[in-house]
Amino acid sequence: MKKIKVGLMGLGTVGGGVWDVLRMNRDEIIRNCGYEIKIEKILVKEGFKPKVSGVSKDKLTHNFDDIVENDEIEIVIELIGGIEPAREYILRAIKAGKHVVTANKALLAQHGVELSKAAYEAGVRLSYEASVAGGVPIINPLKESLGANKIKKIMGILNGTTNYILTKMTNENVDFHTVLKEAQDMGYAEADPTADVEGFDAAHKLTILSTLAFGTPVKFKDVHREGITKINPLDIEYARELGYVIKLLGIAKEIDGELELRVHPTFIPKNHPLAAVNDSFNAVFVKGNAVGDLMFYGRGAGDLPTASAVISDVMDIIKKRSLKPNLKNGFSYEPTKKAKPMGEIVNEYYIRFMVKDIPGVLGKIATLFGEYNVSLSSVIQKGRSERGVPLVFITHEARESDIQKALQEVNSIDEVIEIGNIIRVENGQERGEQ
Repeated sequence: MKKIKVGLMGLGTVGGGVWDVLRMNRDEIIRNCGYEIKIEKILVKEGFKPKVSGVSKDKLTHNFDDIVENDEIEIVIELIGGIEPAREYILRAIKAGKHVVTANKALLAQHGVELSKAAYEAGVRLSYEASVAGGVPIINPLKESLGANKIKKIMGILNGTTNYILTKMTNENVDFHTVLKEAQDMGYAEADPTADVEGFDAAHKLTILSTLAFGTPVKFKDVHREGITKINPLDIEYARELGYVIKLLGIAKEIDGELELRVHPTFIPKNHPLAAVNDSFNAVFVKGNAVGDLMFYGRGAGDLPTASAVISDVMDIIKKRSLKPNLKNGFSYEPTKKAKPMGEIVNEYYIRFMVKDIPGVLGKIATLFGEYNVSLSSVIQKGRSERGVPLVFITHEARESDIQKALQEVNSIDEVIEIGNIIRVENGQERGEQ
């Protein structure tokens, strides 16, 4: 049997999944790519003890030189995460003429163009299907299957942890911190959940998807980012009453030649396909000018789903390795479109206030909104507490900068106790997309 030898960096959750899937599905892999994929060396930290079975000590190494200087290893899989030393190791592997597979979304979001250029110049492949949405195939469809389309919009649930938290909050009427603790206990959330709950993870993934979809290098710093820590059971209750569901979405659109790039909690209609994506599942909604609407759905994380995507990249490289890459691994190097400042983006908005129970408050707020070209679509005012009365507005489309200016003025009204939350609303109505 013909064999392809690979070097594996990292034997944690995903690395262990790769080891298991290669053993579990050996016959299927051979049938589909014509080779047995053999892990020759595994880079681990000193003192590391494998949790998967069947890994002999002679396969483990603490020195990357044992992988990069081994001429028999043709493909290197990077699963150690982080920026350094992952970036250094990948560049060294590329310089040594080895193809690279990575699941490192943070690295690709910040250094993807650099790594892609290096791979292109070296005549090797850089593959990264597992970097977005785990086992859900989205990278290769954007690079290949949808290549005849002009992508107009990408909108997705890109982080399983936050989707799990919002699902539990919605279905069980519990607060954010209670569900976060439960998610940490179950292993869905890290001990430090900042990357997930503050939207960094989703923003990294949206950066990669946008770079592929719109044919221009997108900078991570240009993606507007908000997390879910301010979502309150009251917001979920009002969303339900108004016919919406709250999801943390990554949204990328091309409008009038500029890109909208944002990650934030969003009201979406209950009948939107993404509204039914619950628990730790991911989904990416794509609109192409020829194909129309598509949705990719599945497990966004976990050992075996992510390992499936990693190994699919290895198999694809095996099939194509004799062909010199001529499409720059999906990345574009020269900017052709610019990111629109967040203040210029137009949206509908959900705004929740707590106000004093005094006649005329609603009129004062509505008047101030009108002075900044913000008109109201609906208003809910019901119930009261010791603190005051909750007052909820849904606006018509308004410019983000106008909303922020109006809220600064409203916040100075004596009768306004607090601005409880501001959440953008996506109703699926497109504006000037090309």
